[in-house]
Amino acid sequence: MTKTVLVVDDDPTQRRLIQAVLERDGFAVSHAEGGDAAIAHLTSGAPADVILLDLVMPGLNGQDTLKEMRARGFQQPVIVLTASGGVDTVVKAMQAGACDFFIKPASPERITVSIRNALSMGDLKGEVERLTKRAGGKTTFADLIGASPVMTMVKRMGERAAKSAIPVLITGESGVGKELIARAVHGSSERAGKPFVAVNCGAIPENLVESILFGHEKGSFTGATDKHLGKFKEADGGTLFLDEVGELPLDMQVKLLRALQEGEIDPIGSKRSIKVDVRIVSATNRDLAQAVSAGRFREDLFYRLNVFPIEAPSLRERREDIPALVEAFIRRFNVEEGKRVIGAAPETMQLLTAFDWPGNVRQLENTVYRAIVLADAPYLQPFDFPAISGLAAPIEAVSIAPAPPPAALLQAAHAAMAASVGEAPVRILDDRGHLRTLEEIERDLIQHAIDVYAGHMSEVARRLGIGRSTLYRKVREQGIEVDMKEAG
Repeated sequence: MTKTVLVVDDDPTQRRLIQAVLERDGFAVSHAEGGDAAIAHLTSGAPADVILLDLVMPGLNGQDTLKEMRARGFQQPVIVLTASGGVDTVVKAMQAGACDFFIKPASPERITVSIRNALSMGDLKGEVERLTKRAGGKTTFADLIGASPVMTMVKRMGERAAKSAIPVLITGESGVGKELIARAVHGSSERAGKPFVAVNCGAIPENLVESILFGHEKGSFTGATDKHLGKFKEADGGTLFLDEVGELPLDMQVKLLRALQEGEIDPIGSKRSIKVDVRIVSATNRDLAQAVSAGRFREDLFYRLNVFPIEAPSLRERREDIPALVEAFIRRFNVEEGKRVIGAAPETMQLLTAFDWPGNVRQLENTVYRAIVLADAPYLQPFDFPAISGLAAPIEAVSIAPAPPPAALLQAAHAAMAASVGEAPVRILDDRGHLRTLEEIERDLIQHAIDVYAGHMSEVARRLGIGRSTLYRKVREQGIEVDMKEAG
């Protein structure tokens, strides 16, 4: 999805110049003519992935706007714009929460590099926060990605289950994210911050299941050179997640049932039972009721585990969540692989949303991972997913095209403005191809507007998007001559 940059500046000329540069680089641009308008934009929920904020504005200035944004909980990266690069100005902006600054007028490269750095920093902060919450056992249902009706129901059911110690059985196809739901149940409960221990019952050798789950004493069997606590003891006080619980051998199902009923375990070789306080969350991609009928799963254990069932939906049942999942995976793999992919092109997102994903979220995650590793362009293209699109990368897409020189980008901005000011546009570049100063551009633009509208100052002010008093002040400051007989 295209990233949106909110440009907050009271100068419409400056906003248009920045917009031309950003749109040339693939960003969407929104405008706010002051601090109050910027706050209103964010409060309305309108998109804003990065904010370019002018420090000197009438009304709510940049510093106060930044403080108000942070006070209201808006955490988007903010890059401040300033006409002077004083140390005090920069320090105050950084202390208020800005991530970067540049002095106006800035080169197109400086603007786009700053924005890409801000997006990368945001990705890094988000990934650090995610890993910290996961390691601390504090993942909640708010961290689960998806707002589809079926996913909303899963979150609602899980939050209810988390408020008690009731056993939860999570069912669903392989790859739907059952462990994430289990972690959210744990992180939303009173046991948050305590151990969360996950064990895949289907991946344990049959002769080691008892030892891994319940532990053993030193010397209790050949090879037992040290004492082993076991997963139940490791999870004491927290949550034990039994993934693929339907794969447990029948004799282990009996011992698991006793551990759940009595709240105690018998390590191999131990002379006494050990009390444990463990909440059980289990998961399976099998139909356990059918396994009970076939005699492959104990009925009493099934009823003990299946007290509060939660059905995790397949990805094809919640296609509307795919764009958000793709964006989240792009942010994560950007950090892990040191890449700077902005998002997925619209046609790519349409392709991914239409695919059935038999491997569910896990397959989508791995597919995006491969695309990120191989991608060269700012946005993922359909040919980055050859197994789905059937397209091969064109030869010109294999290598990174050189960035256009500053003069080319500025000339694009020049051409964009020329379309609206007639046959004699205001020059943005000097004779050597360098950017003219904002003061020079502004003076020529005002003079040109006065000429075009025959000195009718009300119309000039309206077309320039400024007040008449501001226009007259700028005319005096710039020393522009106006025939006052035509200035009405």
